Amino acid sequence: MATGTNIRTYFEGTWHEGDTPVMRAADHGMWLGSAVFDGARLAHGLVPDLDLHCARVNQSAEALMLVPTVEAGEMVEIVREGLRAYAPGAAVYIRPMYWGQDTGYMAIVPDGASTGFAICLEEIAMPPEGASTTLTRTRYRRPVMEDAVVNAKAACLYPNNARMLAEARAKGFGNVLCADALGNVAESATANAFMVKDGEVFTPVPNGTFLAGITRARHIANMRRDGIAVHECTLGFDDFHAADEVFLSGNMAKVTPVTAFDDTSYQVGPLTRRVREMYWDWAASSPL
Repeated sequence: MATGTNIRTYFEGTWHEGDTPVMRAADHGMWLGSAVFDGARLAHGLVPDLDLHCARVNQSAEALMLVPTVEAGEMVEIVREGLRAYAPGAAVYIRPMYWGQDTGYMAIVPDGASTGFAICLEEIAMPPEGASTTLTRTRYRRPVMEDAVVNAKAACLYPNNARMLAEARAKGFGNVLCADALGNVAESATANAFMVKDGEVFTPVPNGTFLAGITRARHIANMRRDGIAVHECTLGFDDFHAADEVFLSGNMAKVTPVTAFDDTSYQVGPLTRRVREMYWDWAASSPL
């Protein structure tokens, strides 16, 4: 079932109207999970970092032993063509994806030369101004490279995220703050995490257990350019309880203020609002 509406699908060299079937029952990606994707956004007439998202889906494919078939620059042009069908002001989620089609060694390793490719566009509104979330702890953790393909935006990682979110919902929260294998804070189930203390910003240092997101990197660059101290470091849950502000960073919403972490409450503070403002100022100054 699709998340959004007004769906368009690029498959086998052309754009199709609607949620077009693209995968066969015997495809490696269907029964053995070799599927990767990325997500970019059209919002306010802008598509920030589209080129980086297209490049990353190719990197993700390689991490799953798939051979990318579309260069990032070509992918950008295909997406731009597909977006022309949407009304001015539409907010669209852009999802390029690859999956293994044929099997290789022992029927488990994908045949990297046989790779499916598609792009799905879905009209999904940006969260309303003032939207926020709440966080809780979860018993589930982020895996390490030795256990899973954490260096890819891989579909096979998301069942773990799903059970985190189900646990959060059962406890009355919107999302989680999860740990890495050593018990340090890694991220939420859907986005990277930032905290503010005494006017400085802290975020978990990338340690091979989570993707350091494209939007995360953009926020860090914007803040440092603005003279804000940003520290990538090892953080514990107590650090987040002691924070003045907490916000999440992801492509879907760009900045999501956090108003509670278990029994700790936060205000939506000035630095969180400033990060969102800087992001869209930067996006407006960048080419489509």
